Amino acid sequence: MTQLDVRPLAGNDDGGPADGMRAKGLSGNSVGLLGSAVIGVSTVAPVYCLTSTLGSTAGEVGLQMPAVFLAGFLPMLLVAFAYRELNRVMPDCGTSFTWTVKAFGPKVGWMCGWGLVIATIIVLSNLAGVATSYFWLLAGEITGSEDVAALDGNKAVHILTCLALVAVATVISYRGMTATKGVQYALVGLQLVVLAVFVVLAFAQAGSADFPTSADFSWSWLNPFAVQSFGAFTAGLSLSIFMYWGWDACLTANEETTGSTRTPGRAALLAMVVLVGSYLATGVAAQMIVGSGDKGLGLANPDTSDNVFAALAGPVMGPALGIALFVAVLASAAASLQTTFIPVARTVLAMSAYEALPASYSKVHERFRTPGRATVMAGIATGVFYTVMTLVSEHVLVDTIYALGLMICFYYALTAFACVWYFRADLLRSGRDLLFKGLFPLVGGVLLSAVFAKTLVDMWDPAYGSGSSVFGVGSVFVIGVGLLLLGVVIMYVMRWRSPAFFQGRTLTGSTPALVAED
Repeated sequence: MTQLDVRPLAGNDDGGPADGMRAKGLSGNSVGLLGSAVIGVSTVAPVYCLTSTLGSTAGEVGLQMPAVFLAGFLPMLLVAFAYRELNRVMPDCGTSFTWTVKAFGPKVGWMCGWGLVIATIIVLSNLAGVATSYFWLLAGEITGSEDVAALDGNKAVHILTCLALVAVATVISYRGMTATKGVQYALVGLQLVVLAVFVVLAFAQAGSADFPTSADFSWSWLNPFAVQSFGAFTAGLSLSIFMYWGWDACLTANEETTGSTRTPGRAALLAMVVLVGSYLATGVAAQMIVGSGDKGLGLANPDTSDNVFAALAGPVMGPALGIALFVAVLASAAASLQTTFIPVARTVLAMSAYEALPASYSKVHERFRTPGRATVMAGIATGVFYTVMTLVSEHVLVDTIYALGLMICFYYALTAFACVWYFRADLLRSGRDLLFKGLFPLVGGVLLSAVFAKTLVDMWDPAYGSGSSVFGVGSVFVIGVGLLLLGVVIMYVMRWRSPAFFQGRTLTGSTPALVAED
């Protein structure tokens, strides 16, 4: 591995300003617009998100599920504009960390970076577990053996399979963006094709005698104000926001993307459009064919709501194509597992490059031009976290996943507010600046802050998550707040070990430079 190149980041092919960023030694011009958008879609894992949240969301808001998908899309879209504008003047792989440092200073920036890192580790652990479960479920379907499918219930087999999948994903990410891109084209393409087939077949069979719980389409399904209660709406919204998380992975690959100041932002918006289109089409199709009730194949049936596609694959698509849907869910989880290494490894690389973390993580592999040590660290942390949580208590593992929403809202909202503050002097220069650098990010940040606050209140109740508690306080609250406080402790340890960053000597605030309009 080579040590970090500490020279200022040079101008890029768009002519955009580097704004004093440091070069990291990553492989430039490795990914184009399509590849970047594919990475964003893959990290979100749309098929996995749909199978795990369609039922839960329908259980909360009924037939207004498509409306809640749209409502969750809104804050994410508004925050995506913030990412795009910040990336245009600071195409740095540290993204949220780097940008919030420039806007609000070292401490706020460090905590924003911590929120992204810890959220990603939790997601990696969850994805590895889901991929493992679907691996054995698919093996059981192919072999026709219930004993093979039941191997997932063997804790030792489950953990070993999970660790093997994490290791494979780590190796692919370690080998660079070119290897990552090639794998992702195949996996994301498979997901979207199978999902499209499911939607077409569901539309074609809706209302038939084989599906007695079918529901006729109504435009009221797209009306969020028709949700029966505010509590139900916020619960559904939290699930919806989780379904969009991960699109920003294409931004963390900005230093490796062709046209680093503009392409990642465009890719993020393209990924968001693909996601919301997929979610709306699938949600409407699923409701039309089986309804949102809790009887039979209804989406809210508690016996099947945690894994909707497992229940609908055979009835909707038939035995042969039904297996393809299982393959698509496995591909979705596996693809996301692999690409989710991108944001955590590059955020750690950037934090190390600016001396906010130990210098060893700033090393880049000489051949693959990737943050090798940071990638391996993420893989080890994921494997250890999942193994320990699984052995100690599966309830704790479940509650950790529930706490994820807190981290997501935390660092997305901070990034949105950082955009507004960083560009505050530009906001009255044009209508475009006012909207895209000010109003849109501000509204997105406020919406996510509101969800953060509501989630924090809900987490206090022991009934939230697995139902466990610590001294009468919900364990999800303890885990979520505890992880943020752990970040504060580590931050002060790093402040003692590496004062230069916290004194503003390695990454400082600055005045934004103007970028030519598109």
